[in-house]
Amino acid sequence: MKNAMRVMLAASMVLAFTACKKEEAAPAAEAQQALVAPAKDDDAGWRQYLQAVAVQNIGNISNNPFLYYLPPESDPQFAEKYERQVESATAAIGRGIQPGNMLAFGSSASSKMADMIDAAFKGVQPDSMKGVRVVYIGDAADNARVQTIVQPTGADYIFVEAK
Repeated sequence: MKNAMRVMLAASMVLAFTACKKEEAAPAAEAQQALVAPAKDDDAGWRQYLQAVAVQNIGNISNNPFLYYLPPESDPQFAEKYERQVESATAAIGRGIQPGNMLAFGSSASSKMADMIDAAFKGVQPDSMKGVRVVYIGDAADNARVQTIVQPTGADYIFVEAK
């Protein structure tokens, strides 16, 4: 009789735990679907959007992600900011990115971000980024180009269309 009670108690706890996990998972799925890219010239909105997309795609990454962002091309200092980001990303990637890290690239200036990724990944050796996740947030038209750049590195590539 005691064993039957213990089994029933354990079963009810497992059911309660499972129900809680399902309730927690539902809002996360809704939050993923709720993300919408801001207007092209919304600088602050794009910064928040990049962070939110990075969090959604963190998966089993154990370290804080490295976020690379370009302002809208309408920014009067766009060229200078672009050059600084290219230098920063090239230096970081050139030092080597350890497994368990994530690089997230996003901007309303999708083709310029693709140019930046191309420049930053120039000297990366094949299969040197296994265990690293690279997330690119941009236009579908730039996806194949960026994927071609990132794939040889062995990184886990994720494309998120900004729409």
